[in-house]
Amino acid sequence: MTAVAPALASRHSGALPTPRARRRYAIVLGSLILLAAVFAFGLLAWDNPMPVGSDGFWKIAQLRGTALVTMAIVAVCQAVATVSFQTVTNNRIITPSIMGFEALYVAVQTSAVYFLGVAGLVSIQGLGQFALRIALMVGLALALYTWLLSGRYANLQVMLLIGIVIGGGLGSVSAFMQRLLTPSEFDVLSARLFGSMANADAGYFPLAIPLVAVAATLLLLRARTLNAMALGRDAAMGLGLNHRRELILILLLVSVLMAVSTALIGPLTFLGFLVATLSYQLADTFDHRLVLPVAVLTGFVVLTGAYFVMKHVFYAQGVVSIIIELVGGTVFLIFLLRKGRL
Repeated sequence: MTAVAPALASRHSGALPTPRARRRYAIVLGSLILLAAVFAFGLLAWDNPMPVGSDGFWKIAQLRGTALVTMAIVAVCQAVATVSFQTVTNNRIITPSIMGFEALYVAVQTSAVYFLGVAGLVSIQGLGQFALRIALMVGLALALYTWLLSGRYANLQVMLLIGIVIGGGLGSVSAFMQRLLTPSEFDVLSARLFGSMANADAGYFPLAIPLVAVAATLLLLRARTLNAMALGRDAAMGLGLNHRRELILILLLVSVLMAVSTALIGPLTFLGFLVATLSYQLADTFDHRLVLPVAVLTGFVVLTGAYFVMKHVFYAQGVVSIIIELVGGTVFLIFLLRKGRL
């Protein structure tokens, strides 16, 4: 009994019940913070011809800072939105992209070129147009949520299926318009339809950063609520949670994050899934108070690390998003095959 007592005394109920688990989490979190700092500094300083700390160095670093801030915004959006979405839907396979945000983005971009030409694509740039794209995406999501989750036959699965149908319909309309474009117009449009940090504009930050900060903070503050909702609808209601109200609120916040990410850089279908899957493995817990910070750091490390390696090692910065999507899609298939079901 005397040998067992110290071990038992060191255990407690919670997400990390043993000293070993707490030590592992601290090491993982510290390693991610270190990697994030190294890759961020590398993107700012590597191949910078000016001495570190000089005025010229910071001027060049400031020019590169736009891409770095964009990566941070996208990492927060994709990580927090995907983890929260998978929790409330009780499905580790699907991502917020299923609701048609990316299809709507493609439809807006394609329609601008189809009706207004290349000049139309240029004309939809700017803070006002950025805000309009976000409003369209969030408005579509809010209409779906209030209609399909507040009615007499509220059903989350039906909502997801309708989101797939809407996304497929928008994709078909976009494909039809793209076939009628001239080759030069199609080339210009294609460059905009790939998720790329080059699509971002620092002029979007005054709107994007506050929206992301508010939405992500509200979801982080609801970490305990997410823990309860992960148990299922009946269990959450048994704990005194207004499940329908919390579900609509969380999905609305997820919609804001996904709308900002998609409107800022374009579609990244599998980044969120890749980050969420890795974060659960790294955190080794299902407590959202611990998973969400790891997910954000993992997303930032994946983005900055991929851009640093592809830009400075392989000199192929333009294919970073393609590589991320390829890796994310591969992880998706492996996860699906191992699990054996949806």
